[in-house]
Amino acid sequence: MPLNIIRIIIAFPAVLFITFSLRWLLNPAGIAPDFGMPLLNGVGLSTQVGDFFSVFMMLGLAVLAGIISRQRIWFYPPVIFLALAATGRILAWGLHSATLAVALIIPEIIIAALWYFGSGYICKESA
Repeated sequence: MPLNIIRIIIAFPAVLFITFSLRWLLNPAGIAPDFGMPLLNGVGLSTQVGDFFSVFMMLGLAVLAGIISRQRIWFYPPVIFLALAATGRILAWGLHSATLAVALIIPEIIIAALWYFGSGYICKESA
């Protein structure tokens, strides 16, 4: 597969996460239900907006930095983050009787794998 096609495939989730980030910043009431949660108020709202904005922006920007710089190290934090998020969801189900969010876990695992293996293909060094 041509290198530019792989870059586009890897970049797509990154751009999607940046879009989520901006939605949390600009219209949290519009995106909170998409994540299965109510929009909080007060400090809870501050936490929702601040945490989701920063996490999704970090994921997207780090991956784009890796694509542009061709430095694999940029991919490791987003890959680890998504793997831990999936693990946390499974543990929340097992330990706290949360709903097993398979519809969220599967994309997290697929995107983490895509970024990990794709970064090895597009980066000039395997740090």
